[in-house]
Amino acid sequence: MKKILLLSDTHGTLDESITKYASMADQIWHVGDIGSLELADRLNEIAPLRAVYGNIDDYRVRSAYPERLRFCEEGVDVLMKHIGGYPGHYERSIAEELFAAPPALFISGHSHILKVMYDKTRHVMHFNPGAAGVYGFHKVRTMLRFTIDSGKIDNLEVIELGDRGTI
Repeated sequence: MKKILLLSDTHGTLDESITKYASMADQIWHVGDIGSLELADRLNEIAPLRAVYGNIDDYRVRSAYPERLRFCEEGVDVLMKHIGGYPGHYERSIAEELFAAPPALFISGHSHILKVMYDKTRHVMHFNPGAAGVYGFHKVRTMLRFTIDSGKIDNLEVIELGDRGTI
């Protein structure tokens, strides 16, 4: 069993409220708009980091992390892309892969809107953890925490870090 902390859109913010939850995770997954390579390195020091770059990430982050990432963890096929949309509104650049070979879990960010949805047509679970950073239009900073074990995603929790403008 692996404990996963899923976050997105930190935009360079890594405060104690994020690191507290990161220290309880077996792995950290970041779905883009990290903000800096230093932030990614600090997360990776806490727990192994899997990440994709987002639209605000500079060339250093883009050279260290891919635009999309597909992997299998504990029997769950996972696909991550920062700008990916959600069931019924997938982004064109990811739709073909989602339709041809659907993963069990598709993760996107970008919107700053927390979403957990099941795509009944494709049989894909979709997560968007919202935004953990202080920049953007979201009102509450959010992340997701869950476990993966023997092909099952379980124990899903929404973590609220407080109002957007506060650390």
